[in-house]
Amino acid sequence: MITLLIQRMRRDTRQLVLWIGGTALLAAMGNIAVADTFGTEEARAGLLVAAIGNPVILLFRGLPSGADQDQVVVFLILPVLMFLAALMSTFLAVRHTRAEEEQGRSELVSATPASRTAPLTATILHGLLADLVLALLVSLAFLASGLGTDGSFLAGFAVGGVGVAFLGVGLVAGQIMRTSRGANALAVWTVTALFLVCGLGNALGTPSDDLQRMESSWLTWLSPFGWAENTRAFDENTWWLLLPLFGLGLVLAGTAVALQSVRDLGEGFVATRGGRSTAGRLLSSPTGLVWRLTRGGVLGWSIGGLLLGILATSLSGVIDEFTQDNEAIRDMIAQMSGGADTASATVAVFFSMLGILAACCAVQIACHARQEEAHGTAEPVLSTPVARVRWLADYVVVAAVGILLVVAGAVVGGVIGIVAQGDDTDLLIDVLVMGAGQAAAAAVFLAATAVVFVLAPRLTIPLAWTLVMLGLIFGLFGPLFGFPEWVVDLSPIAQAPTVSAGEVDLRGLWGLLTVTVVGIGTALTLMRRREVVATS
Repeated sequence: MITLLIQRMRRDTRQLVLWIGGTALLAAMGNIAVADTFGTEEARAGLLVAAIGNPVILLFRGLPSGADQDQVVVFLILPVLMFLAALMSTFLAVRHTRAEEEQGRSELVSATPASRTAPLTATILHGLLADLVLALLVSLAFLASGLGTDGSFLAGFAVGGVGVAFLGVGLVAGQIMRTSRGANALAVWTVTALFLVCGLGNALGTPSDDLQRMESSWLTWLSPFGWAENTRAFDENTWWLLLPLFGLGLVLAGTAVALQSVRDLGEGFVATRGGRSTAGRLLSSPTGLVWRLTRGGVLGWSIGGLLLGILATSLSGVIDEFTQDNEAIRDMIAQMSGGADTASATVAVFFSMLGILAACCAVQIACHARQEEAHGTAEPVLSTPVARVRWLADYVVVAAVGILLVVAGAVVGGVIGIVAQGDDTDLLIDVLVMGAGQAAAAAVFLAATAVVFVLAPRLTIPLAWTLVMLGLIFGLFGPLFGFPEWVVDLSPIAQAPTVSAGEVDLRGLWGLLTVTVVGIGTALTLMRRREVVATS
């Protein structure tokens, strides 16, 4: 047991340092950002009035508990920290359970005196330790930034508690699904759905008369995110709500142990869908094979783009109305978007998120090439007349198509929002220009992933996702956190074209295209002499 636990800790050192360190860093920056952007109580009160007055904003923020600086910090940053904790825990659970079975490692361990249950038990302990460290570091980050002791530790352990709850979700998903890809998909969709349930429950809640506080509706209590937010750090400090979070995680972990004991090794409770007796025309080419393997992910990211586009244009007019009397909010949005008017700035901020969505789609597809290589399923394809360069190029092409489909979904959603709101069609130009610009930004992440895949294949997955996370932090939150301009400009999404005063600012477009072309060209050229690396 101890040996397996140590093995997991050593194997995950890099990933956990990035996940936990990045989350704690965001927590530390939260107070600094609020102090710089909403330095007065009047500005913070105006922010809460705008959020509560337009409940849709609460879908992506926390639960308002007052206009004090520490309360606003929790309102703005806590949902992001909890979402990161949930993803970290689910990925950890699936990686050491279903992925190990899929690669045949669990069978080797089970053949020893360690038995079948020891790896799962070690994974549970490993996840609990990771979430405990996360809770402590987030608490210390809040303390170091100048927030109070009780609220800092409550907020930190609320983040860790959410991680424990979703560790259980990942463990159960690993038992239900037969593949790690399916288990990760089930876990991520569960995280996303429960996050939105919490936000919707907050939006449907009851505001106070002064619009400074919101009481959640019953819907919020169906989500672990809602339990954590209702601890109300720096306000009521309701510690007992941490118990359901940790309790849910432990109950689900016990459920995972019970499920493992009644199933065959390597099998899942969701049966694998039977394939066709003959292959379709799509599978007559390696490009079609790549599309067939990745189309589910492309569809999911495209739906996300569609919803984001609808929100971007639907909220632009509402936010414009609520920011007329709040200069702090207006300045913040303008700073994050490059100085555009409020309606265009709102679209710019949302479409910066679109760039991240499209980048995630592309990186996921490019990382799939590494998974195929590590699992040995790439070798049968490469044993045919398909050359290594053609094989990698197929993944790059499909990833590029994925980027275009995600952006196209956002553009369609933007048009739907414009029509529904009856807004001026001039906003359509912003949607088209910014959508095309974010497609170029996402392509840079694709090129970077391809280069890493060729030069350091074993680092492809962790390094590619680290680059996406850094792009998100620098490009989207950099202005809010007061990063220097040169740091913000390191993110491709900050270099994408914008529209200001009716004029298109191409600024970094040519640089983005140059980096993409050079990166992809370099990867394909070096792939000619690169050997297949079949071990993970």
